[in-house]
Amino acid sequence: MNDERFPGLHRRGFLAATTGAATALTLAGCGTSGGTETSDGAPRRGGRLRAAFAGGGASETLDPHLASLFADAARAKALFDKLADYGADLSARPRLAERWESNKTLDRWQVTLRKAVFHDGKPVTADDVLYSYRRIADPKQAFRAKASLEPIDLDASRATGERGIEFVLKRPTAEFPNVLAAFGAYVVPENANEFDDRPIGSGPFRFVSFAPGRSAVFRRFDDHWDGAPLLDEIEFVVANEESARVNALLGGQVEYAHELNPTTARAHEGGGQIEIVRLRNSAMQAFCMKTDRAPFDDKRVREAFFLIADRKELVDGALSGAGEVGNDLFGKGYEYYAADLPQRTQDLDRARALLKQAGAEGLKVTLDTSAVAAGFTEAAGIFRDQAAKAGVTIDVRMGSKDSYWSDILDGGTLCCYRSGAMPVEAHISQRLLTDSTTNATKWRHKDFDALYQQAQSTRDRTERAAVYERMQRRLYTEGGFLVWGFADWIIGTSRTVRGVEKKAPANTLDWARFDRVWLA
Repeated sequence: MNDERFPGLHRRGFLAATTGAATALTLAGCGTSGGTETSDGAPRRGGRLRAAFAGGGASETLDPHLASLFADAARAKALFDKLADYGADLSARPRLAERWESNKTLDRWQVTLRKAVFHDGKPVTADDVLYSYRRIADPKQAFRAKASLEPIDLDASRATGERGIEFVLKRPTAEFPNVLAAFGAYVVPENANEFDDRPIGSGPFRFVSFAPGRSAVFRRFDDHWDGAPLLDEIEFVVANEESARVNALLGGQVEYAHELNPTTARAHEGGGQIEIVRLRNSAMQAFCMKTDRAPFDDKRVREAFFLIADRKELVDGALSGAGEVGNDLFGKGYEYYAADLPQRTQDLDRARALLKQAGAEGLKVTLDTSAVAAGFTEAAGIFRDQAAKAGVTIDVRMGSKDSYWSDILDGGTLCCYRSGAMPVEAHISQRLLTDSTTNATKWRHKDFDALYQQAQSTRDRTERAAVYERMQRRLYTEGGFLVWGFADWIIGTSRTVRGVEKKAPANTLDWARFDRVWLA
């Protein structure tokens, strides 16, 4: 690989010049030759699309139940299916589940599977679904969707036929379809445990090759239940630096670059060399305070930090204005979001007074950040300067892009954080319950858990919304997420790419969905 022709691509192992990687790059070079439009602009099959994502280094896996990063989710979506997934409005849409219905008490749900097959030709059955869910729920494992599946009594649930499942729930659950759509709740073949050598799924693409931290190649699955993809192949390549993804796109080494910076988007928007796609209100931007350790085990310190933040300055500076201010709650604009709470603004005098009450005058704290996500390092610098005005000294510590997300889950006290889209209730179940596997703020309160269960069990939507609002009022007052903004999600594509959905927030069904994309 000529580093001068393709600056930045040699860093962080992006298609490192090993024999295998060089072969992958050579094969990828013919990517745009097969996919063409007809004379009337209608899509046609063909070609390999190369998509660049930030990755997770040599520890990457194709196990869909371990999916955590956006690259993991995109690969999992290509290889596997869920019973449901989230539409652009964050409502559950049927996928492998053809339909679902509950009994009157909301504690038993009948799910009927559509006719679908795995890549080896075997049908997707109720036994595969139950195996997958039981694997996710294994108490010895830390699979992402475990907390979301918690309402299901998997011992009592059963297959009622090859394509019928009766889910027995531990308590009435009005929004059970959201459980089926949970991030990471993928269906795998019964007894499957190994996924990195030759994974078998029921997704629109089937496995060809995988080099952790470098690339994964998948080929069109002609028998997919939702129709075969238009592309012959999709190659996911890893480029952790945004500059590497941009340079690869500009240099013709990839046709799709995930997560670009706002400054990059502005430089190329409107008649540039590449197409810019903005997915509005996609990514929560936050600072995450660990509520189980000093100094953030004192809620007065957490409130002080809420008041230190100048959210507009953070959005303008860290996101170059490509987003909107947050109010210390997840899910702005989504169903159940507590929109009536007053917009919090900077109040340095009150922040200083709270720190004094807490005995935290002259506080010094380390803020973990990384170039792993757009705006993280800029946000850390801006917040450090804002905190100094309240007498707080913040030491910004740069973390590894390869291990940042795992490092901050349990380590440190304060860190930069973000999240893609999901329903408010899913955010709560995955991040804010005592047993949540990605509880980065260490928010553990049994009475809060009980409110969540109450909300789930409430049939009337208005009454259910009132419970969620009560929970959010508490998080607004004393939670561990300082949510300062919601960023546009920015994607870059070559001008040959067609069919990229422009209104799908990150983590929803049509985000990073390559079975509907084609090359002109």
